[in-house]
Amino acid sequence: MKIHNITARDLPDLWFQAVHDILDHGRRFVIDRGSYAGQTRLEYDFFAGHVKYPGTQPIIPDIPASCGIPNPVEHDYIYGGPGYDRAYIEYLMSPRKEPGESYTYGERLTRVPITGEKFIWWQGGNTEIIDKREVDGKLLFEENGNLYLNQIEWVIGTYKKFGQRNNQMVLQVAHPSDLTLMDPPCLRSIDTRIQDDVLNFVIYFRSWDLWNGFPANLAAIQNLKEYMAAEIGVKDGEMIVESKGLHLYGYAEDLAKLRCLRT
Repeated sequence: MKIHNITARDLPDLWFQAVHDILDHGRRFVIDRGSYAGQTRLEYDFFAGHVKYPGTQPIIPDIPASCGIPNPVEHDYIYGGPGYDRAYIEYLMSPRKEPGESYTYGERLTRVPITGEKFIWWQGGNTEIIDKREVDGKLLFEENGNLYLNQIEWVIGTYKKFGQRNNQMVLQVAHPSDLTLMDPPCLRSIDTRIQDDVLNFVIYFRSWDLWNGFPANLAAIQNLKEYMAAEIGVKDGEMIVESKGLHLYGYAEDLAKLRCLRT
């Protein structure tokens, strides 16, 4: 496997470099299962990107008018606006889930049921195993007799209470049972690290649509990082992003060539 590494100034720079390079370094595959089964896509063997200033505006791609193509991500898609019932930031940071949705990232991050042995240990006050905290309606809350965890607020609270040197604070999206889903979550985890009073994210996607999904996901995750940094009381920092399935679908290849001034 070839590991493709990119160091970028900001999020639009990372997106442009990744789109430009995949035209030369991506391998063409026929999709066996999942979205777009039977079609082809260009895909990196493994992608790693380092973004030094992800908060620099704009955080969505900059498409020159001379290219004659639309921006792959609209501002209102991220932040909400006419024509959008739900802002993408809400999809990432709220528990709202509509009928027919098997999951949302926000549900996984902000409304995690504490069940099974963990709930038994919690009820029994087994503090050798469980970090039992007060059910405060924010980090932990109850609904209909069930106990839920808000991962975002838990991580914020942990850093504020115990300090910055902590390697346990990972925002988990994946569940082992996701293997049973026809379309399991692409985002698997957002790891956090505070270094020199700066909050940094390490983000892993199992599969990732480079043209549309990549810039939308990272714009929303950057907003999440800024929120958490402000709540913790540290500065907003860098991003490291990784995927073993960053790809460009066939329909987007011509758009990518236009953006990169390639024939």
